[in-house]
Amino acid sequence: MKKLATLSLFAVAAMAITACGPSVKDYDGTEVQGINETTILVGNTAATTGAFATVGVPFNDGLKAALKVYNDQGGFKGKKVELKHYDDGFDGAVGYTYTKQLVEDDKVFALLGHFGTNTVVSTVDYIKEKGIPMFYGVTGVPQLYQEKAEGYNRAVMSVQPIFSGEGKVLLARALAAKDGGIGLGGSKVGVISTTDDVGLGMKEAIQVQAKSLKNGVVTYVETQAEAGTNHAAAVQTLKNAGVDTIIIAANQVPFGEILTYIKDAGIKANILTSYLSANAVTLGQLEESGAINADRPTYTNAWLDITSDKGMSDYLAYAATCYYYYGVDQSDVTNPAWQDAFSLGINSYAMAGFVAGAMFTEALKRVEEANKDLTWKNFIDEVEDGRMNVPMGGTIDFSEGKRHGITDLALNRANKNSEGGAGLDAVDGIRTLDEIWAKIPAALLK
Repeated sequence: MKKLATLSLFAVAAMAITACGPSVKDYDGTEVQGINETTILVGNTAATTGAFATVGVPFNDGLKAALKVYNDQGGFKGKKVELKHYDDGFDGAVGYTYTKQLVEDDKVFALLGHFGTNTVVSTVDYIKEKGIPMFYGVTGVPQLYQEKAEGYNRAVMSVQPIFSGEGKVLLARALAAKDGGIGLGGSKVGVISTTDDVGLGMKEAIQVQAKSLKNGVVTYVETQAEAGTNHAAAVQTLKNAGVDTIIIAANQVPFGEILTYIKDAGIKANILTSYLSANAVTLGQLEESGAINADRPTYTNAWLDITSDKGMSDYLAYAATCYYYYGVDQSDVTNPAWQDAFSLGINSYAMAGFVAGAMFTEALKRVEEANKDLTWKNFIDEVEDGRMNVPMGGTIDFSEGKRHGITDLALNRANKNSEGGAGLDAVDGIRTLDEIWAKIPAALLK
């Protein structure tokens, strides 16, 4: 069993060379695709235009920064990792087409940072059928959860929290006592969920977890996820119920719109939502509009935590990598690229992309250290050989087919930073669901 992987954090640039090779037929360790003498080709489709470009663009930049680190250290036995990317505009049908193109025409070795709910849902069965490694899904849809994956199902290796698990943590945080900053101290919780995979995944998990609560503690309403939806009726239901805490179970775009309707309804309550919305751009706009204020303190889950010594050390190394990626000295504030590097360094989506790249390359290091050829089977075997370190986070266990995503989460609060924009203040560090649930007052339990 290997020890926890350590994150390497310095590098030089990758080479852009198209890789090709024969297709893998089975996990027999003898055939592979996407590798030649100089390059390991990986790919993703990500929304780099449209409403979700604010996620896809920084995510890919963070991913490429991590690959730059690895390539500068020599890559896998001298081979550099190259990212092939297509823009699917957050359209599942387009994402499916591009995923097939990456696998069957471009012949990538792996899908890295497989992006977005729509594309992941439309392609996960295809990925399992082909057996191509999919490392790090940029979503938490329930389709990624597997209790014990076997055969080609092992190919799907998600890292981010899966909504089925995150919903339980949201409810626990909403109700746990404020003592020690563990919870929000709510006693009457409203759950407003969108009717897509994101919202329904969280809501179903909340309903399962709520079975041990007294009747009337939780009020549920549903609303559409499409941009421009009128959420007034659903929000009014929560206002009439007199809730003191509202969980917004939704993706980042409907989250912002729902919170605006909550503001317009004059509701004063704690707001709690998914890690998906923990970014400066979204929160900054809501701070500016007054949707987030003292009457509506807004909290998010977080699967990255930089408040610990390890987390801060990892974050400072990540931030330094952002400046290196842009080729600018960290102290050279007069350089036009300095602001780009700074912005990348504080962007939560870029951090997620960096984590995807750093963990993927850590798996490559495991294969090389084990003196194995790089095949799909060997890559997956090494991912499963011992817990993997999550930069700026905890650890994750893929052993014996576990495909649960990260289940230990922290709690942050949106707040204005010293520059007048939005930031996130740490409220509580990474904890297990059981730790948080144990802090719920007995008066709320059956």
